[in-house]
Amino acid sequence: MQEIAKGANVSLTALGGEDAGSVVVSLSWSSASGAGDADVSVLLLDEYGKVCGENDFYYYNHLAADDGSVQLLGKTPTDNGDEDRISLDLLAVPQDVVRIVVAASQYSGTPFGELDDLRMTVADRSGEPLVGFSIVDASVETAFIFGELYRRGEEWKFRAVGQGYETGLAGLATDFGIAVMEESDEGGPGLGGDTAQDGESTGAGAADEPEASAVAVVPVTAAPVAPPAAEPAAASVPAQARGRAPRTTRKKVTLPKVAKKSLAENDSWRTARLFPVPSLKSDREREVRATSVLLSVMAQVPEFGRRLTVAFGAPAGRMETFTEVSLPHGDSPRRPDGVIRVERAGKLWTALVETKTNGNPLKDEQVQQYMDIASRRGYESVITLSNDVELEGAAVVDVKTDGRRKHKVTHRHLSWAEVAHHAQMLIRHEGVGNPAHAWLLQELLAYLQHENSGCHGFQNMGADWVPVRKGIEDETIVVGDPRAVRVLGSWEKLIRQVCLRLGGELGQQVLPVQRAKRGSDPRSRRIAAAEKLCADGRLTAEVRIDGTGRVVTVTADLRTGKVRTSVEVPAPTGSYPLPTVKRLVRLLAEAPADLHVETLVDGGNGPRGTLERLRPEPGDLLPKDGAPLTGFRLSLIKGLGNTRGVAESGFIRSVDEAVERFHHAVVAHLGAVEGRPARRS
Repeated sequence: MQEIAKGANVSLTALGGEDAGSVVVSLSWSSASGAGDADVSVLLLDEYGKVCGENDFYYYNHLAADDGSVQLLGKTPTDNGDEDRISLDLLAVPQDVVRIVVAASQYSGTPFGELDDLRMTVADRSGEPLVGFSIVDASVETAFIFGELYRRGEEWKFRAVGQGYETGLAGLATDFGIAVMEESDEGGPGLGGDTAQDGESTGAGAADEPEASAVAVVPVTAAPVAPPAAEPAAASVPAQARGRAPRTTRKKVTLPKVAKKSLAENDSWRTARLFPVPSLKSDREREVRATSVLLSVMAQVPEFGRRLTVAFGAPAGRMETFTEVSLPHGDSPRRPDGVIRVERAGKLWTALVETKTNGNPLKDEQVQQYMDIASRRGYESVITLSNDVELEGAAVVDVKTDGRRKHKVTHRHLSWAEVAHHAQMLIRHEGVGNPAHAWLLQELLAYLQHENSGCHGFQNMGADWVPVRKGIEDETIVVGDPRAVRVLGSWEKLIRQVCLRLGGELGQQVLPVQRAKRGSDPRSRRIAAAEKLCADGRLTAEVRIDGTGRVVTVTADLRTGKVRTSVEVPAPTGSYPLPTVKRLVRLLAEAPADLHVETLVDGGNGPRGTLERLRPEPGDLLPKDGAPLTGFRLSLIKGLGNTRGVAESGFIRSVDEAVERFHHAVVAHLGAVEGRPARRS
């Protein structure tokens, strides 16, 4: 990979050849506190350096272009922070677009100087990094142009820009011909107890969808030519309104979260399904059915198929899928579970698919054979699917690429939980362009979630779980036990799956927080965490819910058999203590009575109690010595299951349900934490 400095440029064609026609741009950053974050945006500019229309601006509420030229792939956690990826199909970019600007903006006025390791990387469609650029001079800026891709004749070049804006997204957008019109911002109910007043966006398509606040982003034509006799009114695009339901620039179909009242006579009647599962008996039947169901829906629902394959380097184009394809391999042919082919501009992109269900593991030698077949036949990728979750530095299968072969094949792994997450995001939050496609996705989701499908996601803590848990209970386990390291890997997989399920339900990014030193090795981090597990008997993780600013801590105490979910709420500065605790109790009016509330003070812990006891006497939360309170810690505690996770009382299900209950019962009710400022003397 070539490293360039600010202001330098390089030819992508020279670096990547034909593979540079489709690239993946990555923006990454880290935060010492684990709470820093930013939103990426992409602008397509004409020869005058302006956007031509509303569809040339891509951000978290406008994720992809219809032609597949731009697609925001979302955030993935890294050892040091977050990485936001963007797929750019340069062959599909319209000819009137001469520059592609890649930027990011902070919300709530937080400057980029509070983030570390700001970096942009451009990789080819196989994932091979081509060029990188690091921003080292960020300070008070709230928006940054990281870099831009631009045409020079028949090739594309990359320029490292590193230009910051103290005026945030609005200042950045204005430079490219987008008029930003602020509307009134009425806060939701917080500790102050004020009733939210819903504003109403004046943009197209927003008449029936009120928002508490909105920013209308309107493209302004800025070409130096005489204006036409009549110009159509520019439609508005809502911009960053953190924590609100996603909205798009077009009318898309989503399905309601609450189903209509059933017409069945009683609960024993089963709804007819397109993909029935009760008759499945063997693992082989489950694998064949799951592969066929998934691949058929991918081919019929373009948004879904593109979403699953773009991260593997697939271009946007006509997709066809096949099952049980026979491919020659020595004396006996091999039959991968499926094949995906995408055609674009007369060229074919091909991936072999191998699936496992019901917790069955993938076999290294079988996947290696498919890698060899794909390399010989000029295929681009091998995709594996199973209930297992892949972690950084711990591949699900061990395969090798023959460096002597000119044609390189990439291997990518998907868990069934990821597939269900993407389907839920589309049908519940982002929408698809056709009602029949939304229904197909709903049927796919119903199939994946059925107990007999075998596609339930990560569901077994492994063979080391029971002896490690028993060793902790008996206090016989010793620090350095290698089984504890493997249990830590299973714990990380569980937390990632919890994030996927909660994120799919909320329509927001939910990511595990990694508090590790820069450049630390994932295995070294797990070894250190395993030593802590052997010493204190607790598994701990932090989960950040994008759009809320909250970090939920999950702690499974194996000695007491309890799982604790908690969140810290900072106290407003300059406010009276008693009104603050009263507003907090009012804010938690719908929270469970067994919620534990603890007052945080400098240098130690303050008063604590259950919400049931504190509701009639909120003043009990005030420190007796008059120490200033810094915040509150809210916690729910429930029992852990005892089995590996298959039964109803399983450990995995206990943790999953604990996080879901805590969010819906507590975190979802926490508005802006505001109190009445104290009078100045």
